[in-house]
Amino acid sequence: MIHPQLSSINQTQRERLFHIDFRLYFLGTINRNDLESRFGIKEAAATRDISLYKDLVPKNLEYDTKAKTYIQREGFKPLFNYGSNQALTALLYGFGDDFVTTNPVFVPAEAPTQLNLPSSDILANITRAIHNQQAVKINYRSLSSGLTQREIVPHALVDNGLRWHVRGFDRNRKKFADFVINRIDKPSLLTGNLITESEAKIADLQWHHIVELQLVPHPALKHPETIEHEYSMVNGSLTIQVRAAVAGYVLRRWNVDCSENHELTGAEYHLWLKNKEVLNGVENFVLTPGYSSEAKGNSELE
Repeated sequence: MIHPQLSSINQTQRERLFHIDFRLYFLGTINRNDLESRFGIKEAAATRDISLYKDLVPKNLEYDTKAKTYIQREGFKPLFNYGSNQALTALLYGFGDDFVTTNPVFVPAEAPTQLNLPSSDILANITRAIHNQQAVKINYRSLSSGLTQREIVPHALVDNGLRWHVRGFDRNRKKFADFVINRIDKPSLLTGNLITESEAKIADLQWHHIVELQLVPHPALKHPETIEHEYSMVNGSLTIQVRAAVAGYVLRRWNVDCSENHELTGAEYHLWLKNKEVLNGVENFVLTPGYSSEAKGNSELE
């Protein structure tokens, strides 16, 4: 539901108010420079926008004199409604962080429905922790240990094609892992809690390790040239580079046969991983199609 006073504000200024609200909600901070660089406006206009936002929702922000920026105030309630898809698009790709009214589509299109988009409130707590490099206390439900309380230091969001994870350091297990956002409940930012170097993104070796995957048409295909054309392969091969931390998800999402002798026979297997040895440095290779139960690995997914 739109705030009553917004109906008298023009679309251009609504977009700037939406940006203020969005940054406070998902990042926890906003200042004049953010508005100036995002919309190409002068300092005076940015000041007016922030003042108007304060008039509309005075309990949503306060000025931090030490950081010289406006920060989210306790008890914050977003001025606008946020769809998870729009929020995630803005956070990951940098567009969609403005007010959009309902308009007819340009061309007919259909996208498969996701069953478990993250809650905006849960997502906002996680993204604020990432943006401000803070630890967060969460209630977490895992398949291995049920409901437990954790302290994590998140540093990135991960889309595995089916659901959203947050990548971060798990203080309970003292290692980096992936947490399904929809299994998180009651997140609480730990303000004033210092993050050590071993918990920070820089220490996540699987995140920084890049692996090169050589994908080829599955040898069992009758017409491999179809796949070569579909994936714009060069000399019958497609080489991609991905973070080791997400390699297992990529290979599973695209149903890449990772068995030693391309032995998977389902009709869904159009691709085969030619250089299987590269997975020796990937901790979550247990997620890959064709993974051998004799191998040892760690899915890193809680």
